[in-house]
Amino acid sequence: MSVVSAPPRSWPRLALWEWLFLGLFDLGCALFVMSLGKDMSWDFRNYHWYIPYAFLHGRMGFDIAVAHQGTYYNPMIDVPFYWLATHLPAYAAVGIMGAVQGANIVPLYVILRSLLRLKDNRVPAALLAAFCMTGGMTVSLFGTTYYDNIMSVFVLTGLAIVIAQYRTLIAASPWRGALIALCGGFFVGAAVGLKLPEAPFALGFAAAIAVLPGDRKQRTLRLAGGAIGGIGGSALFEGYWLVRMYEVTKNPLFPYFNEYFRSPLVRDFSFRDTRFLPHGPWHAFLDPILFSINWRVADDLPCTDIRVGLAYVLFLVTAGLALVLWLKRRSLSDDALTQPEPTRALFAFVVISYLAWLIVFAIYRYILTLEMLAPIVIVAVVGLWPLKRTWRYGVLAVLGLAIIATTRADILPRAPLSDPYVRLSMPPIAHPNHTMILMTGEAPMGYLVPELPPQIPVIRIDGWLIRPTDGSLLSAEAKARVTTFKGQLFLIADPAESVRARRALADYGLAFSARTCADIHTNLGGPYMFCPLTRRRTAP
Repeated sequence: MSVVSAPPRSWPRLALWEWLFLGLFDLGCALFVMSLGKDMSWDFRNYHWYIPYAFLHGRMGFDIAVAHQGTYYNPMIDVPFYWLATHLPAYAAVGIMGAVQGANIVPLYVILRSLLRLKDNRVPAALLAAFCMTGGMTVSLFGTTYYDNIMSVFVLTGLAIVIAQYRTLIAASPWRGALIALCGGFFVGAAVGLKLPEAPFALGFAAAIAVLPGDRKQRTLRLAGGAIGGIGGSALFEGYWLVRMYEVTKNPLFPYFNEYFRSPLVRDFSFRDTRFLPHGPWHAFLDPILFSINWRVADDLPCTDIRVGLAYVLFLVTAGLALVLWLKRRSLSDDALTQPEPTRALFAFVVISYLAWLIVFAIYRYILTLEMLAPIVIVAVVGLWPLKRTWRYGVLAVLGLAIIATTRADILPRAPLSDPYVRLSMPPIAHPNHTMILMTGEAPMGYLVPELPPQIPVIRIDGWLIRPTDGSLLSAEAKARVTTFKGQLFLIADPAESVRARRALADYGLAFSARTCADIHTNLGGPYMFCPLTRRRTAP
């Protein structure tokens, strides 16, 4: 393969066979997801099925804390799949989701077509793009409603616009560059609006457009355009919900960061998952290596993949090599495997996104986009080494084989593709208009609510968000509603948490007898206790 001296056209024109490749790959992803079955992950059972139902049926304030913190998440990301799964056969809904998740191949391919400095880079770009889709977490999340591999479609599209249009961003009028940055920023902003943990990529996107060559006016207008697009994309998908949360709770990100917003409904607490944040400078420095060796360092979902850690080490080695050569008045290879300007933009995007993620989240699943980009980063950094091109190809082949040999994707438990999507079997409720259901414990049970009679309010009196004695206004509201309710009260709880249920109910002056409990069976989990409650004569 020979090097091309001139950069490729601004936006690669795809031949028919390229479109066929992308389409067939995407179809393969859809079929793969259909073969796995339904998602029955903890998060799906907790809130991914409940919050779109609650949003579409106006249950805000009617139910309380059903899905813990997830009760108050932006439901826009969940509405499309909920609609599909309630209107189409399960196999069709799951297949469409798989196709959307497989669509990551398109921006990855465009990025590679714009980066690789080969006379005909189409076949290498296709092979490497497919390889980018084989990461441990990437494969594990196929067919699930965590949605990190759907948000990555938005983020990668924004990055692809910048990389594919880098010549225009550099050479065209500043206003045209601003328009391109606006388009890319819109996609990244949309991802942030739909799922807040995508926010680090907004900073990475800003870095990518900032490092491209240009005068002060060009860079200023690019950043302004990217910011306007990002704010517009975020506002489109999250603006309504932020306003709604502020109106209801006085915290637009409720319940998160409540130590700053101080909503009276819950404790002045962050509610963030901080288990995976680094425990000091050395932990932070070594984090990519540590989570490449042991997935428990950075996530609850099991998978093994060294590509991010490998890209991290190779990047540092290459940066050190560049410094040494610079001190000797020499430079890295002039025969790089990737175009220099978009490569700098890619590096800036990856580095800034990673650092922001490490500071705020450090949960591996949230940098799924970087797992997909890691093979491209590896090609770019090794492609800079001052070695013969054949030697660099050899190094890349060895690294690729090492990644393949060590990658392990753990497919989460799935359920058969039966209809309806969620099926519930439980004793009949004689008077649903005069019934209230309480939930206790930490078990994910939000997915049960859409299958209950809609006139029944559901209140989780005990969980991660509120507890009977936490002194919060939301707990006081829950207790007031239960205390003044005149109809029949029932409990739904995980049998493994029956002791905790009794303690929580005792604080409400309620109790249940195991002899009167029945079981709720579902196609995605359980069984759960379903118990009529009685009031004690003297409430605490």
